[in-house]
Amino acid sequence: MRTVDVARRSGYSVQQIRNLERDGVLPPAARTATGHRSYTGRHVLAATAYRALAAGTGPAEARAIVRAAHDPSPAGMLALLDAAHARLDAERRSLRLAQDAARSISAEPLRDVRAADAMTISELAAALGVRTSALRHWHAEGLVVPDRDTAGRDRVYSPGAVRDARITDQLRRAGYPIATLRTLLPELRHADARTALDTREAGLTARSRALLNGAAALSALLASPTDMPG
Repeated sequence: MRTVDVARRSGYSVQQIRNLERDGVLPPAARTATGHRSYTGRHVLAATAYRALAAGTGPAEARAIVRAAHDPSPAGMLALLDAAHARLDAERRSLRLAQDAARSISAEPLRDVRAADAMTISELAAALGVRTSALRHWHAEGLVVPDRDTAGRDRVYSPGAVRDARITDQLRRAGYPIATLRTLLPELRHADARTALDTREAGLTARSRALLNGAAALSALLASPTDMPG
C-alpha cells in the first residue's frame, strides 16, 4: 500500500502517517525500487490501534504501548496496557465514591447562596447542630475555611463556606471520613455537582470504549504475520 492508502484506512493524513512511522508507532516501511514507501496491513492495524489508544490514554502513553507491540515479546506492551486499565479503574472507583456522596447530600438548595447567609462560628454551629469545636476541626483539616471579621475577633463564614459546612456535615453524618472528604469536597462544590459528575462519567465511558477498541486492534496486530499484505 501507498502512504495515502494507509492514511485513508486509518483516518489520518499522509503527513500524520509519516510522523507515526518516524516516531516508531508504525514499523519502518519497505521501499520500492524508486524509493517510495510500501506499507502492509500491519501498518494499518498499528495506526488504528494508536488512534483508539490515544483517545483512551493520551498520545504519549498510546505511543509507548504501540511501540512495545512491535517488540518480539508482548510482555512489555501487555504491562503498559494493564497499567492503563488500572488507572481507568481507579478513576471510575473515585467517581463512584463522589456520585454516592452527591446522593448523600440532602435536597436542600445549596447553590443559591446570598450575602446574608454569612454566619459566625456560633451561628453556624447552632444551625448545623454541631459543636464549635467540630467547625474548628474542619477548618484545621482544610474542609471549611472561614474568614475573619473586620475587627479580627471571630470567625465569619462566607456563604460559600456555609455551603461547604453543610455538605461536610451531611457527609460526616453519612459516615464519610475526613480523609475522603478532602478528595470529594472540591468535586461537590459545583453548583450542580451531579451534572458535573455525570459528564465525567460519560468521559470515562468514552475512554474505556476507546481503550477496548485499541486493545482489539493490538490483538489483531500481534496475530498478524510480519509479511501481511495490504
